[in-house]
Amino acid sequence: MTKNEGAQKAARRRTRTLWWLAGTAVLGVAAAAVVGASGFADRPTDPVAQPKAASAAIERGTLEGSHTVPGVLDYAGTRTVAAGLNGIVTSVREAGARVAGGEELLRIDDTRVSLLHGDLPAWRDFTPGMTEGPDIRQLQESLTVLGHFDGVPNGEYGARTVAAVRAWQSATGQQKTGRIELGRLVFLPADVRIASVEAPVGERVGAASPALVVTSLDRLVTADLKLSDQRLAVPGTAVTIELPAGRRTTGVISRVGQPTERQNNGRTSTVVPIEIGLDRAEDAHGVDRANVTLRIPTERREGVLSVPVEALLALPGDEFGVEVVEADGTTRRLPVTTGLFAGGRVEISGDGVRDGLRVVVPER
Repeated sequence: MTKNEGAQKAARRRTRTLWWLAGTAVLGVAAAAVVGASGFADRPTDPVAQPKAASAAIERGTLEGSHTVPGVLDYAGTRTVAAGLNGIVTSVREAGARVAGGEELLRIDDTRVSLLHGDLPAWRDFTPGMTEGPDIRQLQESLTVLGHFDGVPNGEYGARTVAAVRAWQSATGQQKTGRIELGRLVFLPADVRIASVEAPVGERVGAASPALVVTSLDRLVTADLKLSDQRLAVPGTAVTIELPAGRRTTGVISRVGQPTERQNNGRTSTVVPIEIGLDRAEDAHGVDRANVTLRIPTERREGVLSVPVEALLALPGDEFGVEVVEADGTTRRLPVTTGLFAGGRVEISGDGVRDGLRVVVPER
């Protein structure tokens, strides 16, 4: 069954129920009787239970259908940071903390391990007279951002670099040696958030021991599409994201993975993993990790006529219609052909259907 077919059946059930319950509908001050689909308009009804009749205009515009998918909002770029040094953990940043370039991540034997920005991992001591290289240039660039290096980054560990390192060490309460031993710097591309602490205070660690799990500060939604919905997994597609507590934001599909097998309650299924970046990260402020609902566009119809779904009537022969309100307050039934169901509205067409006509919409 297609989504439209399911929506049409639901609409038939809804309209039949409304007309069987209503029997008669009251329209405006004149309270003109409207004969329902059950054909017993003269039967007395309970005035408390009887639905009121409102009206809505047939409107021309754009309808966009969507497919609902569960997802998870979290931080992107998870990675593990090693202790860097051998010894006892004497201090460590707590989970949830944000660490900027130049700041401390943890201490081993009261020796500071710091974060600096860069794509290359540190692989040797930084010391005067060392062979020039991209790691030195990376150090110089990071110290420039911190306001300590005033030269042009050139990959040489000369007097300016020594002075910049001493200035940074002084500003952060370290010994002003002008050199940095391997393990005392962690280079990562940007500021990070501590996701979890793997080596708490008091634990003995080796240089390669996992100490922290960190993430970037960027927010990301991940979700799995059924293989049959793979056509919806198009990078660049705009997506609506329903957050906890009724909040809503938007994002864009940024990555589509290869079909992957997932295990769920002992059953194996093939899914297409997708990632969605938020358009406005501030919309998720205060939400660390949460289940969310994605609405991915499926169909888009522009310049079509539509009415609220509640305006549809179930007519004989498994057909649909609407109850048109005339200028004098009387009503007449108008058969229609339905199209796309989206956003609580339904596309309609047929003889006599035009923009601006008002139709009965039962309400309680």
